[in-house]
Amino acid sequence: MAYRNQQEFIDALERAGELLRITAYVDPRLEMAEITDRISKSGNGGKALLFENTGYDFPVLMNAYGSEKRMCMALGVNHLDDIATEIERLFKLLTKPKESIIDKLNLLPQLSQFASWMPKVKSGRGACQQVVMETPDLRKLPVITCWPKDGGPFITLPVIHTKDVETGIRNVGMYRMQVFGPTLTGMHWHKHKVSAKHFNGYKKLGKRMPVAVALGGDPVYAYSATAPLPENVDEYMLAGFLRKKKVELVKCITQPELEVPADADFIIEGYVDPTGDLIWEGPFGDHTGYYSLPDWYPRFHVTCITHKKSPVYPATIVGIPPQEDAWLGKATERIFLAPIKMTMVPEIMDMEMPVEGVFHNLVIAKIRKEFAGQGQKVMYAMWGAGQMMFNKILVIADETANIQNYKDLAQTVFKNLDVSRDVFFATGPMDVLDHSCSKMGFGGKMCIDGTRKFEEETGVQYQPANTLPKLNEGDFTGRFPEIARINLSLPEQAIPCLIIAVKKHKSGHIQELHGQICTSVPNVEQVKLILYVEYNVDPDNLPVALWRFCNNLDPKRDQMLFEQVNTGTAKTTFACLGLDGTRKTKEWDGFERDWPNIIVADDATIEAVDKKWDMLGIGTWIASPSLQYKNQMYGNEAVVEDN
Repeated sequence: MAYRNQQEFIDALERAGELLRITAYVDPRLEMAEITDRISKSGNGGKALLFENTGYDFPVLMNAYGSEKRMCMALGVNHLDDIATEIERLFKLLTKPKESIIDKLNLLPQLSQFASWMPKVKSGRGACQQVVMETPDLRKLPVITCWPKDGGPFITLPVIHTKDVETGIRNVGMYRMQVFGPTLTGMHWHKHKVSAKHFNGYKKLGKRMPVAVALGGDPVYAYSATAPLPENVDEYMLAGFLRKKKVELVKCITQPELEVPADADFIIEGYVDPTGDLIWEGPFGDHTGYYSLPDWYPRFHVTCITHKKSPVYPATIVGIPPQEDAWLGKATERIFLAPIKMTMVPEIMDMEMPVEGVFHNLVIAKIRKEFAGQGQKVMYAMWGAGQMMFNKILVIADETANIQNYKDLAQTVFKNLDVSRDVFFATGPMDVLDHSCSKMGFGGKMCIDGTRKFEEETGVQYQPANTLPKLNEGDFTGRFPEIARINLSLPEQAIPCLIIAVKKHKSGHIQELHGQICTSVPNVEQVKLILYVEYNVDPDNLPVALWRFCNNLDPKRDQMLFEQVNTGTAKTTFACLGLDGTRKTKEWDGFERDWPNIIVADDATIEAVDKKWDMLGIGTWIASPSLQYKNQMYGNEAVVEDN
C-alpha cells in the first residue's frame, strides 16, 4: 500500500501498537541513540520511538523499520516473501512464450501496471516545499549524534538524489552525512557506489554536481534507496512497485535539474564542487558494530532547506547487531531472492543473511544440487552479482538443509564437508567498511561448499568416526596458557567445530598454536574447523563470538590448514582448518592499517538515560546493551590504542 506521507505511516504504527511516544525531553546528542539501542535490543525489535521533546521545532522518529512487522507495514505486505512471490509471478508471465493473440492481449494489463509504477514529475511545488527556510541552517534540524567517538552529528536516513552528467539518469542512494556547519556536510559515498561514479563524471568536466536529499515521506523511499538495484534502474520504479502507486516528484527550487518526492518531510538542496577541497569526515559508529575511521570525502554545500508543515525528522542508529538496519537487510534478502534465482542462479532455493554477519560478511545459500561442481558454479555467480561482490564468507548447502535452523544447517554442512577439499579462497573487492582487509576495499573471500558430494568431487576423503571420546578443556588450557576460554559444546551436538579465545603475544602466534593443538590434544581428530577469537570475547556467546569473528577475518590471509597424511597411501587421515578471527596488529601480524574499536556508549550517557528512564514512559527499565561489551574495548578512542 502507499502511504500518503510519513505521518500516515506513524499513525498506522500507533494504531497497530507499534509506536511509543516520548514526551519528556531527550537530547539528540547521544541520549536518543542510547534509548533506541536499548529498545531495539529488548526483544523482537521493540517499538518505534517518536521523540516529541527534542529541544528543536521538530520531533524525531527512530526504530521505525526495526522489526519484521514494522518492515512489512512499511512495504505494505503481510510477509516479506510476498514481494518475491509477486516478482517471480511477473517474471514468469513476461518470459513465457506468447503463442497466440490471446496470450499477448492477456499481457496488456500487466504492461499497464508497469507504467503505473513509473515516477511522475508534477508541476508546481509539493508538500515538501510548503515551508522554505529563509536562511538554510542545518543546525535547526534535530540531527542526532549516535556514539561518543563519532566525529559529530550525522544525518543517518538521507535519501540522496544525483544524476549522471551525460545521460541524466537518476540514482537514489543512502550515504551518511556528517554536519560540519549551517550549510556544510560531508558526502560519504564509497568508490563502488553509483553516486561516486556520477561525482567522477562531474569531476572530469570540472562542473558542480547538484545533489538533493529527502528525509521522510512514504517509508518505502528509504528502503528503495538502500536496495541493491542494477545500475540505471530507477529506485523510484521499485518504490512504485512496492507501494502500488507511482511516486510523485517535484523539481528542486535551487537545483532544478533534480526532482524529489513531493510528500517528503524535509528537502536539503545543494551541490558538490569536484574542484573544491575534500573534508576529513568521521569517525562514525557503523553497521559493522565498529567505528568506521575518518577519511577524506567531498563537501556538500547546502543552498536551500524546505519542509512540509509539521514535519517529523527520521533517523536511525547502526552499531552492534541487532539494530534496525537488520530488518532493511532482511527485506533485501527476501525481495531480491527471486531476481537472483531467476536471472543468475536458477538452482538457488533460498538465501539467509544472519544478523551476526552484518549483511555482506556471512551469506548462506541453499541450492538444488544436480551435478558435480555446482557449488563452485554458484560461488562464482554470486560473487559476481552486484553488491554480493562484497561477500566475505559464503556457505552453500543443498536441499537437505534447513538454513533457517542454524544447528541443523551446521550439522548438515559439516557432515558433507572435507575442509582439505571443499573450502575455496579468493580475493576481490570488499566493502570499504571492512577493517580486516590489509588494503582498504580489497581482500579475501571464502566459500564453504557444504553440499553432498558426487563421485567426481570426492577423490581421497577422510571421514572422522561418528563417535569419539569427549574433548577435555584441560587438555587445551593446561597445555596452552594463552587460551583464555574455549567453547567445546559444538562437537557434542555433531558440529565438529571449536571456538577458542586467545591472547596473542608474538608474531605468527595463531598459526603456531593451531599446529600444536592439531598435533598434541587428545581426540582432536574429530574437529574439522577451529575459529580463533580475541581473548576478551566469550566463545560460549555464539552470536557475539560470530559477529566479532566475521568482522576480524580476512579468510584468505588468515586461514591455516593442518593436514595429517599417511605417507604410505598418500591419504589424508586428518584435516583441520583454522581461521584467525583475532585483532590484527602491526607488531605481531604486519598489519599496517588502523584498527577500529567496537561501538559502546559512554558512562555519562548511560547514567543520564538511567536517571530519566521513569520519565520516558516506555515501560520497564532496560539496562544498556553497551555494558556487556565494555570489557571488549581497547582504550576509549575510535582507533584501538594499545597492542
